[in-house]
This record gives sequence, C-alpha cells and structure tokens, in this order.
Amino acid sequence: MDSVLRAVVIYLIVLTLFRITGKRTLSQATTFDLVLLLIISEATQQALLGDDYSLTNAALVITTLVSVDRLADWLKWRFTSVSRVTEGTPMILVEHGRPLEERLRKEHISVEDVLAAARTSQGLLRLEDIDYAVLERSGGISIIPARDRESP
Repeated sequence: MDSVLRAVVIYLIVLTLFRITGKRTLSQATTFDLVLLLIISEATQQALLGDDYSLTNAALVITTLVSVDRLADWLKWRFTSVSRVTEGTPMILVEHGRPLEERLRKEHISVEDVLAAARTSQGLLRLEDIDYAVLERSGGISIIPARDRESP
C-alpha cells in the first residue's frame, strides 16, 4: 500500500509542477526540457520505489500511475471544472491586430512567437492581418486571419 500512496503523491506533485510552469512547456520541448524530464524521472524513481526494487513493486507503481492518469482523464471528461484547473482554458493573445501585452507577458510569449505561428499556419506577416491569436490548451497558437486583410 505504501507504493500506491507514493505513486499517487508523486503523480500529483509532478502534475502540479507542470501545470504551474505553463501551457507551452510541454508543447515546445527543447533539449533542456528533455534533460530536465530525464532528471525528474530519475529523482522520482527513488521516491516511488523506496527500498523495494522488486519487479512486483515496479509493476504495482506503474499500474498505479497509469490508473491515476486514466482516472484524471475521466475526471476531466466528466467534470469541466477539473479540466479547467488541470489544463486551463484557451486565451486570446491578439485581438483585432492588437497584442494583449499583459496576457503575452503572463504566458511568456513574445509577439514574434505569435507572428511565427501566423506565418506558419496562415502565411500572415503582420499583426494587422490577425483578427485573433489564441493560445490553446495544448500550448499551440491558433491564428484567425482578419476577413478584410489586404495583401502586403
């Protein structure tokens, strides 16, 4: 039972840390992020397994983590409030060609990031060509072009 409790606590700690660090952390993983994730996994191994390195205990911990993850998925599907807390909600970053500076700053996103998404997804070059730029729950930026945009 100790292994199950350890697994649940570690799951909640890691989930909370990733949620606090922001939406874009996992969607745009860098080499540094991969190294950090590997270090975190090594550090949590000791907390999860304690002194019992048996295959049975490892299987119990893995089963617990997968079960907790499936339960979290079900809770997010069943209760939208759980989804909002764990994954957040979409956020408008640019409105009618105007960057919303406070929101950009809060999410650590630059206007250049928004323009890069606009170029990639819609072929747009200027903020004025963007009706809305939305930071999605997945961490990606969706671009809705202005309807009456003129070619540059």
